[in-house]
Amino acid sequence: MTQAAKATSAEFDSLLPSAQLDRRAFITTLTAAGFALAVQPVQASTVINTDSAGLDTGNAAIKTASGELPLYFARPAGGKNLPTVLVVQEIFGVHEHIRDICRRLAKLGYLAIAPELYFRQGDPTKMDNIGAILQDIVSKVPDAQVMGDLDACAAWAPEHGGDPARLAITGFCWGGRIVWLYAAHNPKLRAAVAWYGRIDGAPSELMPKHPIDLVDSLHAPVLGLYGGKDQGIPVADVDAMREALKKAGKVGELVVYPDAPHAFNADYRPSYRPTEAADGWKRMQDWLKRYMM
Repeated sequence: MTQAAKATSAEFDSLLPSAQLDRRAFITTLTAAGFALAVQPVQASTVINTDSAGLDTGNAAIKTASGELPLYFARPAGGKNLPTVLVVQEIFGVHEHIRDICRRLAKLGYLAIAPELYFRQGDPTKMDNIGAILQDIVSKVPDAQVMGDLDACAAWAPEHGGDPARLAITGFCWGGRIVWLYAAHNPKLRAAVAWYGRIDGAPSELMPKHPIDLVDSLHAPVLGLYGGKDQGIPVADVDAMREALKKAGKVGELVVYPDAPHAFNADYRPSYRPTEAADGWKRMQDWLKRYMM
């Protein structure tokens, strides 16, 4: 992620997908899909493109005490009492990759909801530097605020085709850490799948605890999917979480793909690894079926 974010102008030009798509058109395509300018992916769209045939999809908003929380949703057309999956974004917000994840889940029979969890702090798609996104937006998002917004989405779901008794969560990168936190927050959660979410770190006022601190409080079984070559999440942290789950008697499984980097499921970035992503997607489906159906 860091290398892609800091690519020089010349390197960026080399990432263009074809001679027919110039630099300006490429950037225009990315921003139209909601990608932050800083992401600089290899292609101007996602590798996997899931259509909305047979689905109800769209944008909605939930009233909160501090404004309206925007969200994207996808569900089988006319579906009722559907198992619900909250989909938590990467640091780049709810862009086309995250929306596609929602449609993939909807094709499997779920109501998928992806809230814009940074809406109070700013819009990462309008930022041109990952450092700025982290400093000006992400670092200002309190964990407590995120937990409240996810609770609001869980409450919204039953009025829009969701089954309140079958709630799960999945998330990626920044959202992967949030998955662990929400599994310790909501006692009604049935299943959780964290994709390369940070496990440990220094506490702060807005992030007082990290997943490793909350193992004893987990309410739902968690599947964690990690890359052995992730430069930001040491395998030692994954091993420590595995041991902590065992010691606490909590249901969980942590999978490490030895040759995968961080963000191996992000099919719009150079980090994408199709084999590991496909295996992780299958494991997630099996996990959700095991604990949700």
